[in-house]
Amino acid sequence: MSTAPAAADAPAHQPRHAGWLELFFDLVFVAFVSQLSHGLHGDPDWHRFGVFFALYFPPWWMWANLTVSANLFEDDGPRRRLALLTAMLCLAVMAAAVPEADGDRGGAYALGYAGSRLVLLALWWPATRFPPPDRVPRWRPLSYCLGSALLWAGSAAVPTPWRFPVWGVLLAAEMILLLTARGTGIPGRVHIGHLVERVGLFVIIVLGESVLALITSTDHAWSAAAGVVAVLGFLLLAALWWSYFDYATTAAELTMEAASPRRAYLLARDVGGFLHFFVTAAVICMAAGLATAVDEAGHPHLPHGAVWALAGGLALYHASHAAIALRLGGSPKLVATWAVPGIGIALLVVLGAATLPPWLVVALLAAEAVAHLVFAKHVARRRAAVL
Repeated sequence: MSTAPAAADAPAHQPRHAGWLELFFDLVFVAFVSQLSHGLHGDPDWHRFGVFFALYFPPWWMWANLTVSANLFEDDGPRRRLALLTAMLCLAVMAAAVPEADGDRGGAYALGYAGSRLVLLALWWPATRFPPPDRVPRWRPLSYCLGSALLWAGSAAVPTPWRFPVWGVLLAAEMILLLTARGTGIPGRVHIGHLVERVGLFVIIVLGESVLALITSTDHAWSAAAGVVAVLGFLLLAALWWSYFDYATTAAELTMEAASPRRAYLLARDVGGFLHFFVTAAVICMAAGLATAVDEAGHPHLPHGAVWALAGGLALYHASHAAIALRLGGSPKLVATWAVPGIGIALLVVLGAATLPPWLVVALLAAEAVAHLVFAKHVARRRAAVL
């Protein structure tokens, strides 16, 4: 763990990239995303969607917390390495519990999260000895990390029907503690470029799960129809990747780099910590929907739940990016120009999916994603011409 003087002297503007340990740490989320996506295969009902979002938020929230900790305290000593590897093990326990986390494995899921909160305490505790203004009051890590860990461990004994409400209350308490924090020195030490890169790498993970779902499903349903759906699905994912990494990440990083340290921290917290939960959740839903579309390529139409996972996921993806654009100060009129058609077309596909073959459902969504990419390139060129 960094000593106080080293933490105080580290320049926040110094370029940083994800380290090997952070990349290794992300591997556990490859398994997490696969487990969660598998739960939405086929014809998921609203209960399965609810369980998905409930089980996805705690690991996402912990990933965001640990990423910020790694961003602020970049020491690569044995203590930090052991802490992050321990967190990786705790999250692996949660991932293994996902298939039955709303049943017999709920206790293991809760204990895994409790362990990760203790790791977060170990990462933040040295900051209570930093010189002002970086010093963190001791009561904050004790309540935010230790208190939360003890309550999550206790929730393992709560009967199954009540675990989810208890977890919801505990997560809400954690978010309230974070939103009411008034640190003065810590925000100025945030490496914006590193955070943008880390969030982008997580998006790559969920996009990778989508590609993997296409490949494995094609293996299960080896036919020309399945191949057509898989190719159209890949076109959809490629368009989303292109628009995200060429335009969305660039706009976010430029806006935050130009802001004051406090505002940049708040933007990074809201965009990276909260709103990207919905971005990544949407892609995981689409991964499950695409896998089902390949499996059902020879059928007259897709199951209703699969359509919601696929087209509803794309609608959520666009809605999340619209919220991000507005949070970054984008023009509501310009945002509406691409967000309203994108969300509307996806929802229209949901309404008409009962009469559409699987290949046409995926083709319409892919066409919308490509049109969105073309529009983004057009807007970028216009801005470049003005500048």
